Amino acid sequence: MSTPVKQSPLRRALAAVRNTWRSLTSMKTALVLLFLLAVAAMPGALLPQRDVDSAATAKWIDDHGTLGEIMDKLQFFGVFKSVWFTSIYALLFVSLVGCILPRTVEHFRALRTSPVATPRNLSRLPRHTTRESDEDPEAAAQTVLAGLRGWRKIARPGGANEAEGTVTVSAEKGYLREAGNLIFHISLVGILIAIGVGQQFSYEGSRIVIAGDDGFCNTSSNYDNFRAGNLVDGTGLAPFCLKADEVQATFLPNAQPDMFRTLASYQDGEGLRDDTWKKYDIEVNKPLRMDGVRIYMLGHGYAGTFTVTYPNGAVRTQTMQFAPQDKINFLSSGALRFDPPAELYRTEDERRTKQIGIEGLLAPTKQLDGTLLTSRFPAPNDPAVAVDIYEGDTGLDTGKPQNIFSLSRDQIDSGRLSKKARVNLSVGQSTTIEDGTQVRFDGVTNFAALQVSHNPAQNWTLVFAIGMLGGLIVSLTVRRRRVFVRLTPREGGGTVMEIAGLARTDQAGWTEDFEALADRLVGPDGEKVA
Repeated sequence: MSTPVKQSPLRRALAAVRNTWRSLTSMKTALVLLFLLAVAAMPGALLPQRDVDSAATAKWIDDHGTLGEIMDKLQFFGVFKSVWFTSIYALLFVSLVGCILPRTVEHFRALRTSPVATPRNLSRLPRHTTRESDEDPEAAAQTVLAGLRGWRKIARPGGANEAEGTVTVSAEKGYLREAGNLIFHISLVGILIAIGVGQQFSYEGSRIVIAGDDGFCNTSSNYDNFRAGNLVDGTGLAPFCLKADEVQATFLPNAQPDMFRTLASYQDGEGLRDDTWKKYDIEVNKPLRMDGVRIYMLGHGYAGTFTVTYPNGAVRTQTMQFAPQDKINFLSSGALRFDPPAELYRTEDERRTKQIGIEGLLAPTKQLDGTLLTSRFPAPNDPAVAVDIYEGDTGLDTGKPQNIFSLSRDQIDSGRLSKKARVNLSVGQSTTIEDGTQVRFDGVTNFAALQVSHNPAQNWTLVFAIGMLGGLIVSLTVRRRRVFVRLTPREGGGTVMEIAGLARTDQAGWTEDFEALADRLVGPDGEKVA
């Protein structure tokens, strides 16, 4: 008995690598990885993501205690930058490339190869018929070739065991099916590359722009929220400035939104050099496009304008956006902070204790239930506010970040900020606190929530998506077919035509198509035998 040959460690390692590569580049593995990628993306859609809304993410973690901390360590709040999502993404990319390249080479070889030879026994094929023609085999072969327009075809002389003068014809069609399949998978790889490149070089910023203010320029520090790809440091952004001349919003009688529009003025590269402004109307599905940047209007709301008049006659006016709490009637909440004039108080410490804070609700169309303010319609038909007025240290110069829509709870709870009044004010109404400072509500101004997006790979993503759709349609509609014809001389003249067909993919409709094809191949003088 022979003893088994032992492989060296190097051969075993090479065999393991080869088997692993074969498994990774199989279509089955690619499908499994594609499914895993879809499953892995689900937490990114269901859970708050740190790079999208860090405040909501922190709140979610705090609310769920230990579970939240564990999920944070497992990168569930940064799914699309996590190690495990990136690993699945990279493995899917390698698997698809490993699948596609050999199939592409094989497909091109098949395109350059003549159709296979006619089988010896055509009656064994699923579709088979015999016809007769008065033409000789050579002429009948030309008739057959003419009837196979659009097929890859070739006529060959019969084999050694066939009657003298026999001619065979082989034909194939449906190669576009495999081409469509390859285009689909190549486009899928292209989308993966485009998304990956886009994630590295893209950026996105959101900004609230109040109608009539000075607007903003495209620098990362000017955004309320700015997210950038790994290779974008926030400098060298496309140069432009934009301001909202007017923000329009109309509503149907049932309070449903009808139209949002921002009448914007902007300067691009040329306009910045010449100090000229261009006009553009930004709508919800009509972004402003320039220099690879797209500016979308995501929403709309109201900013309240207040004027504070100090005992010495000094006036401070401020307009600040209020965050909609009721998405139907736009009852909104917000806060404002006023720093008193320096000449009114002797020391900086005394001045800091005389800051004014305003916090409360804004109703575009007021409705009072006793003293409780609500809104009955989203348009600013009868604006009013219900506000608490505070005096003290609002924390303006502490250097700590604060929520622009509410005053600091720490300042209020510690007593450094004390409530002086709670009032409901319509437009033009005012109230005076005990030290003689007057607070007046001047009205509301529309604001637009804009998003600035830049993704250099977006057009390529569209191209590859179209390629995927086109390839899928081709691969589902084109059918692979093979037809073989043996033309044998008939005693007394003419030809016996043995025709057989093979459906290489689906069989749907092949019986009727084959019979019609056979009738066409024998020509007008053909006669069916069997």
